[in-house]
Amino acid sequence: MPKASLAAEDGSKTLKFQFNPKELSITKAATWNRPTNKGAKHSTKPEFGGVQPQAVTMELFFNDWEGSGSLVADIQTLLGWLKPTDKSISDKKPQPQALMFQWGGSGPLAGFKGFLKSVSAKYTMFKPDGTPVRATAQIALEEIPTDPKPTNPTSGAIAGRRVHVMAAGDSLHSVAFKEYDSPSLWRGLAAFNEIDDPLRVRPGTRLQIPTVDEATALS
Repeated sequence: MPKASLAAEDGSKTLKFQFNPKELSITKAATWNRPTNKGAKHSTKPEFGGVQPQAVTMELFFNDWEGSGSLVADIQTLLGWLKPTDKSISDKKPQPQALMFQWGGSGPLAGFKGFLKSVSAKYTMFKPDGTPVRATAQIALEEIPTDPKPTNPTSGAIAGRRVHVMAAGDSLHSVAFKEYDSPSLWRGLAAFNEIDDPLRVRPGTRLQIPTVDEATALS
């Protein structure tokens, strides 16, 4: 029977589970906003605000009664993955360790990549000298997007940029999600197009689409 595991994407460490998880909880949500309009007779249409990252929770069981396992070291590995990577700290841009969940190749988490958000370990049995021999750990992971962000095929010249014409129901959030897979870059769209009031962009407005790097720098 194949064993599940968590592996650091950079290849630095792999945690092989002693026992496969009995349950996996997967959560994913979308954000829909309803602009207020006091003069409207009916409720306004919802505006897409983006998809939240997938969240995964599971319980791990550790048993080292025979003394052949590495219970304490395995839990320390999980706790260590909560910290930013050494490389990201040296680069002064703290980032979590990207982890790959591996268990066969066709499960609900096949290809999942995420980072640890929380670890709750509970030691449940000890030897007379205080050495823990059984434990459980509740862990929560959050998805890291793996799809590459689209970029403009042009060199960045204004004349060669793509243009998005705002339609009814469009918002800067929805355009940023469509173009960059990141609704948080709406600020970059607003700044690049010199939009003073991002909440009132009329249908028919022509938006110049900056590159991902430009939108990120302006956000």
